[in-house]
Amino acid sequence: MRCPFCSSLEDKVVDSRSSKNGDAIRRRRECLRCAKRYTTYEQLEDIQPMVVKKDGRRQAFDRLKLLSGLRKACEKRPISQETLDGLVDDLHRELELGFDKEFPSTAIGELVMKKLYILDEVAYVRFASVYRQFKDVQAFSDELKRYMSRFDDPDTNKAPKG
Repeated sequence: MRCPFCSSLEDKVVDSRSSKNGDAIRRRRECLRCAKRYTTYEQLEDIQPMVVKKDGRRQAFDRLKLLSGLRKACEKRPISQETLDGLVDDLHRELELGFDKEFPSTAIGELVMKKLYILDEVAYVRFASVYRQFKDVQAFSDELKRYMSRFDDPDTNKAPKG
């Protein structure tokens, strides 16, 4: 670490402790050349994953954008904000496990659909209608039939595939 007083690169750490909220380490250093002390902070580098859109464009993953879409789908449904926050956390964790630093937008949409399918049928249909961009009433009806078919066989309570 470069000394802010004399620009020397030689120092020693005289004290080290976690910051108040635990997201950084506070280090008290002493320059070996001028003997002055200064404080540095060390923290994890937060690298936001990128979302690869259908047309190939890339944009930073936006947790709030995902949460906003879920709120719209779950509007006036008995789903708490805490549940939605947990759902976004689960989605983000699953995406990070399945992909490296880039998530295809289609993977995000399909994963959201699977989670909503289990969580709330109305929210699922609302999200599906926007995500799948139904062109007409027949396409919407077909999706509803696929959803309702899960009740024909009580052993299959799985989310539909694409």
